[in-house]
Amino acid sequence: MPVTTFAPAKVNLYLHVTGRRPDGYHLLDSLVAFADIGDRVTAEPAEHLSLTMSGPEAGCLGSLGHDNIVLRAARLLACHFGIGAGAALHLEKNLPVAAGIGGGSSDAAAALRALTELWKLRIDDATLRALAARLGADVPACVSGRAAWVAGIGEQVALAAALPKAGILLVNPRRELPTASVFAARRGSFAEPGRFQAIVADAEQLAQLLTSRRNDLTEAAIGLVPEIGVILARLGALPETLLARMSGSGATCFALFRDREAAARARTVIAAAEPSWWCTAGGFVAVDELSR
Repeated sequence: MPVTTFAPAKVNLYLHVTGRRPDGYHLLDSLVAFADIGDRVTAEPAEHLSLTMSGPEAGCLGSLGHDNIVLRAARLLACHFGIGAGAALHLEKNLPVAAGIGGGSSDAAAALRALTELWKLRIDDATLRALAARLGADVPACVSGRAAWVAGIGEQVALAAALPKAGILLVNPRRELPTASVFAARRGSFAEPGRFQAIVADAEQLAQLLTSRRNDLTEAAIGLVPEIGVILARLGALPETLLARMSGSGATCFALFRDREAAARARTVIAAAEPSWWCTAGGFVAVDELSR
């Protein structure tokens, strides 16, 4: 039987750059959340590993080569367990690429989850996250698909308390923005971690806590893609917006709302004003939505 898993968009609710390693990689502190907006990965039994794609953003991925992260995840898992069987993988691509919302990382994590179920593997969470880290620093956080505190270069993950129900709007100007370029353009001192202990009761309290934190890559990203500044201004001017911020290294920005109905109303306004932008509304993902 086919196994389908959800690959949710990863949203950095805040992102502080706290230092830099001798090898040049920057150290981060972030609270990541996952939206019920994303891709889907389906795995079916097959003799060999293969990958097909569909969806509105599939064309942005170009050629289906051996370097596709979904196939790399499948090969890594098969090698670790000595699996001789294959799998026919299908990626339904709905998230824009190079957009700061972890699309590729979440796809890889979804492939690991789908194949673990398809091949009936026994693997604990720590081992799965260790394998995921070999695919990229963002992949371990995406394996669980739950709100988490992230540190190091992204590979240090600690699950956070469940986030309250809230609406979220994701907006991208249809401009790819490579992460390396943003970090190279960043200037200024390093920040302190922004973690908090409070149990957040609702979307308004979450937004209030996040207001005293920031995304340290925003200025550099706007310098490379000025449309990000336009999006943030538009989102911030919406009457029901609780918080507007850039996610990750951009160019996707998000706005938080009291509920998903408010986010849907905001999407209607933004989509009408800027039909060329990618614009989708939803809420925070529930754990049981990862397999659907």
